[in-house]
Amino acid sequence: MADLKSSICVQMGAPFKERYEDDANVGADAAHGTICHCCLEEERISFEVLSSKLRKLEVLDLTGNGFNNDKGILSCFNGLSSLKSLDLSFNEVTVSGWCELKNLEQLSLSRNNLKGVLSPCLGNLSSLQVLDVSDNQLEGNIASSHLSHLTQLEHLSVSNNYFQVPISFGSFLNLSNLKLFECDNNKLIAAPSFQPSAPKFQLRVFSASNCTPKPLEAGFPNFLHSQHDLMFVDLSHNKFVGEPFPSWLFENNRKLNRLYLRDTSFIGPLQLPQHPTPNLQTVDMSGNNIHGQVPRNICSIFPRLKNFMMPNNSLTGCIPLCFGNMSSLEYLDLSNNHMSCELLEHNLPTVGSSLWFLKLSNNNFNGRLPPSMFNMTYLLNLLLDGNKFVGEVPGTFSLESSLLWLDISNNILSGMLPRGIGNSSKNLLKGIDLSRNHFEGTIPIEYFNSSGLEFLDLSENNLSGSLPLGFHALDLCYVHLYGNRLSGPLPYDFYNLSSLVTLDLGDNNLTGPIPNWIDSLSELSIFVLKSNQFNGKLPHQLCLLRKLSILDLSENNFSGLLPSCLSNLNFTASDKKTSVEHGSISRDYGDLKELFASIGFYLYDKTVLPEINAKIAVELTEKKNFYTYEGDILRYMFVVDLSCNRFTGEIPTEWGNLSGIYSLNLSHNNLTGLIPSSFFNLKQIESLDLSHNNLNGRIPAQLVELTFLAIFNVSYNNLSGRTPEMKNQFGTFDESSYKGNPLLCGPPLQSSCDKTESPSARVPNDFNGDGGFIDMYSFYASFGVCYIIVVLTIAAVLCINPHWRRRWFYFIEECIDTCYCFLAINFRKLSRFRSCSGDYSILQYVSFDELQLTGFTGINSFQLQPMRLGKLENLNLSANQLNSTILSILNVLSSLKSLDLSLNKLTGSGFEVLSSKLRKLESLDLSDNGVTGNNSKLHSLEKIEDFISI
Repeated sequence: MADLKSSICVQMGAPFKERYEDDANVGADAAHGTICHCCLEEERISFEVLSSKLRKLEVLDLTGNGFNNDKGILSCFNGLSSLKSLDLSFNEVTVSGWCELKNLEQLSLSRNNLKGVLSPCLGNLSSLQVLDVSDNQLEGNIASSHLSHLTQLEHLSVSNNYFQVPISFGSFLNLSNLKLFECDNNKLIAAPSFQPSAPKFQLRVFSASNCTPKPLEAGFPNFLHSQHDLMFVDLSHNKFVGEPFPSWLFENNRKLNRLYLRDTSFIGPLQLPQHPTPNLQTVDMSGNNIHGQVPRNICSIFPRLKNFMMPNNSLTGCIPLCFGNMSSLEYLDLSNNHMSCELLEHNLPTVGSSLWFLKLSNNNFNGRLPPSMFNMTYLLNLLLDGNKFVGEVPGTFSLESSLLWLDISNNILSGMLPRGIGNSSKNLLKGIDLSRNHFEGTIPIEYFNSSGLEFLDLSENNLSGSLPLGFHALDLCYVHLYGNRLSGPLPYDFYNLSSLVTLDLGDNNLTGPIPNWIDSLSELSIFVLKSNQFNGKLPHQLCLLRKLSILDLSENNFSGLLPSCLSNLNFTASDKKTSVEHGSISRDYGDLKELFASIGFYLYDKTVLPEINAKIAVELTEKKNFYTYEGDILRYMFVVDLSCNRFTGEIPTEWGNLSGIYSLNLSHNNLTGLIPSSFFNLKQIESLDLSHNNLNGRIPAQLVELTFLAIFNVSYNNLSGRTPEMKNQFGTFDESSYKGNPLLCGPPLQSSCDKTESPSARVPNDFNGDGGFIDMYSFYASFGVCYIIVVLTIAAVLCINPHWRRRWFYFIEECIDTCYCFLAINFRKLSRFRSCSGDYSILQYVSFDELQLTGFTGINSFQLQPMRLGKLENLNLSANQLNSTILSILNVLSSLKSLDLSLNKLTGSGFEVLSSKLRKLESLDLSDNGVTGNNSKLHSLEKIEDFISI
């Protein structure tokens, strides 16, 4: 009635009266809070005048107009003497201006923010048949209200309030016309010890779900024993502890259509009535302790059964054979039980059945999967995860398959991945989970070509080969391929996956750098590449992923500096990274309109979504332990793990701006410098691991203010000074958090800080200062004295005892002979090596250590030429007497990656030759030579791009 406002304001004569005297519907599109006052200003008439024009009005709907406590608006209802139906739901009305409407039969006050107890004036509305005060903040014992005076009441809804509802419902026993009673999300309380007589009413709909958060001592509502017309019963999420399954509900109510008893703590076997219940369509007894087998005659007792849900019980045995011929069955959930058998074709509905949801997860079903299971025409959701199915997935998927969700994860399936998944003509597939099996081979490209695919999990199999190329699944949001043997680089095709939320490629053999187009994944929240062979520097485009909250690049070969721009990551909580939104795969348990139309009431909206537990899981490493996080906790997690790589340089001080971070792991790298004092800003951090680096200086004392810190590890660095004060969380850390730092002192370490500490924050690694553990002057003096004493003692003994003197000379003679033999043997080896005229072009490693080569003439005799050792990568010339002239002939070894010249007589000249010729050199050892750190020619080595260590 979009034109009502203009009609009220302009036309107040006979046409308006003729049009609206029987029905006025002022909906949310027509009036917005002050429509009556708008009319007063434009037409100078009062709202009372408006009501006087509508004295025969019977139905008034003012839903969703935002009316507040304006008494001028509500007082006008007094003039609507013929009003029978008034709907004020979705407003802010809290006063009782409707109490004078004696002829009112239907009143809806839902969602009005009503508080306190029910208004006593409701007892005056003796003609009231329908009362809805749901979704408010009303309280008090409903038995003491005036509702018991409403003898004509047929429909009473008090759901979603704070009422106390006696489980005997004794105050309503005289309401003989009552047919529908809703009191969900209130509080059931025990009834008096005296139980009144049987009620006069015969309910058709009774709903009291989620009313006992704690076990209810009063037990099951006894008044239900006298009910025989029930069509809809919902007592879900109540704790009737120790109560046996109420099979008498079926016996007493032959018209029963829907029964919901989820999470009610019922025990015992599932007992069926002796006589059929022909109208029953939905049975939901999830989350109880019902044991035994599903009765074999269930199909004859419930011949029209559509929806059968009994997950999270203790059922055993197999699926009744009659389910295979039950054409009416649409929804079957028997997950999380102890059922075990080999599924055969006749255990399940046939290809043309109406079944659209089948969930048998987490049981002990075994054997091979029946081929017909994948070709049911109307099947939308197939979930068989957590069983013991073996063998290959039979055949290929039907071109007419309507599957939206397929989960056969966590079984013992083998062979190649099933084909035809992305080839359906309907192309409806949203989710595929084949993880934790033994599939092998490559990933077919069709898995990435389903245009509507959002979730793909092939993790923990034996898949190999590279990632598919040329795919166009642009709706992919979740890709989990960890725990396989995939190789190759990250393909460019991922560039177009702008909707990607999680990408987990961990525990594979993938190589190459992180591509520069990574910032195109603008929705990426979880990025895991751990335990691969990725290399190179981290691109700055990684910092442009504003929604990134979990970054795990551990156990790779990344190098270079830590990018300071990662401090710009803006952590935000997100539901997308916790579970998959099912969207269009939800469906109601049957058509409820037909049921409630038959009893003359409004549609009772009782929608239950299919339970598809597609939670996102991430495995993180903390203090050498692996922890798996899944579900809601990921919504708040902010993690950066760059451990076990080759990062160098200092930790950026800007990383102190990552205020929401939960875990930071930089262990097992080559980081140097200080621990940033800005880390005290990481107020939410629970795990900080900086161990196995080359960090120096003091541990910032401000870190003791990190009150959530549970894991702290700075072991095996070059830290010095006093450990942080043992207070707050630091009082819980033991010696293992600090070990491997010999210059640290203070509790919990054994070494004390008695000596005056150096004011310098940096302490060199060799630490030759006066504050060391050893007084060098005393050391040299004591060593000299001891040496002289030993020599004099030996000389005195040899002079006195002739026998020992002869033994000493024999010993000297043996040493001389041994040295002579060693030199002769090695000389012959060198001679044979010189005489060889073969091709050394395939040699990759040569060692000449400890051969006492001098100058460079000795090594020159091996005729090192480019064509002879062109592929040599590792050369060891340590512990000889070579000088700097050796460097002039090493420039021919263009493939050289590692060169060891330690323990020689190099002075520093000739390094410009290395920098210009040996462009692939990664490691150079010049220790124990005559090279000085300030040698200007050493700077020429900076031109070598691949340098990792010197």
